[in-house]
Amino acid sequence: MAKEGADMTEETEYMIDRNAGKEAASVESPSNAKEMRAVVLAGFGGLNKLRVTRKAMPEPQDGEVKIRVKACGLNFLDLMVRQGNIDNPPKTPLVPGFECCGIVESVGENTQGFEIGDRVMAFMNYNAWAEVVCTPVDFVYKMPDEMMFAEAAAFSLNFVAAYMMLFEVASLREGMSVLVHSAGGAVGQAVAQLCSTVPNVTVFGIASCFKHASIKDSVTHLFDRNTDYIQEVKKISPDGVDIVLDCLCGENTGKSLSLLKPLGTYILYGASNMVTGETKSFFSFAKSWWQVEKVNPIKLYEENKVIAGFSLLNLLFKQGGCNLVKSVMDKLLSLYKQKKIRPLVDSLWALEEVKEAMQRIHDRGNIGKLILDVEKSPTPLMANDSTETSEAGEEEEEAEGDNDSKERMPFIH
Repeated sequence: MAKEGADMTEETEYMIDRNAGKEAASVESPSNAKEMRAVVLAGFGGLNKLRVTRKAMPEPQDGEVKIRVKACGLNFLDLMVRQGNIDNPPKTPLVPGFECCGIVESVGENTQGFEIGDRVMAFMNYNAWAEVVCTPVDFVYKMPDEMMFAEAAAFSLNFVAAYMMLFEVASLREGMSVLVHSAGGAVGQAVAQLCSTVPNVTVFGIASCFKHASIKDSVTHLFDRNTDYIQEVKKISPDGVDIVLDCLCGENTGKSLSLLKPLGTYILYGASNMVTGETKSFFSFAKSWWQVEKVNPIKLYEENKVIAGFSLLNLLFKQGGCNLVKSVMDKLLSLYKQKKIRPLVDSLWALEEVKEAMQRIHDRGNIGKLILDVEKSPTPLMANDSTETSEAGEEEEEAEGDNDSKERMPFIH
């Protein structure tokens, strides 16, 4: 399985390099049509709730930028949204997706800083998985000339989140130690790369064993997520670690807290353990929260430990953090230009292959980021599979079960 993951990443890198010459193409729309393709979530539930359809093309309002999308990022959060497994889920139908990149096609009134033809990446409050998007200028950033679109779609959310957790929340400094769960994922690999920019930082990575061969060089110590990693970490660092980054929640919360040194910081930034089956399970939801160790404030005070939570999207869209995020993005783009960081792309998928891409994330099969390539045509086999799946009905689609244990052959593009 490790070899399959590595082969997939190599194939994706080949595709990115092969398509590099195409990225300076004309910014003009292929037609004057006022419609566009988009992924639509018809209702919360299984993969059968997703479909690609045509929608009216948006036009920029005051202070907005209209972007002809080239690529979109796909995150574990998108699975939770699909299931309705988030706080205050929006109404359906909706277009999912929180990040994309492309070329500026037009700008609204009172919009400054961008011109038609600029290559940009953007955060979106949903609606990213479409051929055209419009978003306020505060959430748009210019891409470096040397950055490919696939890289840009893998950059914004993961690297900004990783940077802010490490440096803004936990104050990472020379000589510290960091424990990161899901070390083979896009955020985990961003964390590892950013830690390498600080001298003498020790990174403990937790990941599924089939990913170890591909990511072992990115972290200092690597452990299987199904083993007693607490004892293994303590063998190396008896005092524990300075920072824990947890995207799992559930039983891992108590374990991770036990590893913190005095003045250490535990940061929860996800709850992927709540996603076990194809659709939302209230049993899994309750079990995950029941396993969370009750936090005693007096114990925190006595042990000098810090517990924090982090949501980049809430910071951006609900808490007015645009200026702070922009300053972080400037620092990250500087590191990228210095070749100190580079997003790891797992694979490229057509919009019509979004179901298969989501299943790969659900099975924890990805090493790095999955990208929806808007201009990519679906492979005939995948298109046929999608048709057969949609005709099969909901019974099989919505069957629940823990897919972590399933071996799934990666689809090589």
